Amino acid sequence: MSLANTAAEYMLSDALLPDRRGPRLKGLRLELPLDRMVKFVAVGSPLLLMSLAFAQEFSSGSPISCFCPSNFSAQQAAYVDSSCWDSLVHHEQDEPGQYKMKSLWPHKALPYSLLALAMVMYLPVLLWQYAAVPALSSDLLFIISELDKSYNRSIRLVQHVLKIRQKSSDPHVFWDELEKARKERYFEFPLLERYLACKQRSHSLVATYLLRNGLLLLFTSVTYLYLGHFHLDVFFQEEFSCSIKAKLLSDETHVPDLITCRLTSLSVFQIVSLSSVAIYTLLVPVIIYNLTRLCQWDKRLLSIYEMLPAFDLLSRKMLGCPINDLNVILLFLRANISELISFSWLSVLCVLKDTTSQKHNIDTVVDFMTLLAGLEPSKPKHLAQQGCDEHP
Repeated sequence: MSLANTAAEYMLSDALLPDRRGPRLKGLRLELPLDRMVKFVAVGSPLLLMSLAFAQEFSSGSPISCFCPSNFSAQQAAYVDSSCWDSLVHHEQDEPGQYKMKSLWPHKALPYSLLALAMVMYLPVLLWQYAAVPALSSDLLFIISELDKSYNRSIRLVQHVLKIRQKSSDPHVFWDELEKARKERYFEFPLLERYLACKQRSHSLVATYLLRNGLLLLFTSVTYLYLGHFHLDVFFQEEFSCSIKAKLLSDETHVPDLITCRLTSLSVFQIVSLSSVAIYTLLVPVIIYNLTRLCQWDKRLLSIYEMLPAFDLLSRKMLGCPINDLNVILLFLRANISELISFSWLSVLCVLKDTTSQKHNIDTVVDFMTLLAGLEPSKPKHLAQQGCDEHP
């Protein structure tokens, strides 16, 4: 009997989680994986396309090439290229002697508009970092710590029950005390459950998360409008007519009224425009999916932790509308599942509990570990029958 008790003590000691003190949870993820991916793509792609535009400008020199008259010197031709790039206005003859002007400024503003787009797309990330991350990190640290501590308390409680069983001379007294403790909920530690229940009535985290993704959708829509209104208007225009007869050259008769110029950077402009549309079109379903995850509970995570005493949010049907801070916290607990050491142990216990033949007597870790330690989860039938015989 002593060997069995020693083996049970060793088994319970091994089931205890290590105490993590000092600087812990350094790798805590405060962004969901899909949110991180959206951030890198939404902010990084404009910067990558901007570098492509600058690289093309530095490698090929002037972004336009003007067809100057043959009597123009090289310096005059360079002046024409510079002047036409500075103005970047297309003169189209509307009526005899009258010209309709059309600005081609999106070509010149392309790198800077991409930089502005990257900065705008980073604003929702800054909002999340400053408005939600401090509170979220403290919530996760407390909840992860309490979940692991609650598991350890359950194991230590089983160790204590085992010691009392060994020291008890009357098995009837032991089982009466054990059943009384279960009935009066002595094994429960309701601090964590009450804290999570309070989070169901809080909406600061979920409001910030909705605002972050809503701003991403808004900025994406503004990007579509900008590309459709300004880029599409000059998307296929490779050549334009430029006028340099201004100021000192306005009275020069040998200078033609219009000079035809070609945009050598049109291909890069088209690639950047199409790439931006394609990238943000692919991001929209991901952002919408992130929002839809708030409409349902992660019940698998909750069901596993139902084995902890006083953690019965599901069985008591305490879960209401999922759009609250608790649901956001559950999503981040799922993302930080590697920090929850108790999760792997409870997952194993849930599998074993489903395969045991006495499911109706096993509700919590205390019940199951009591069974593994060699004790019946409930009062044995022969002792119960003796009690009935003694008290007819």
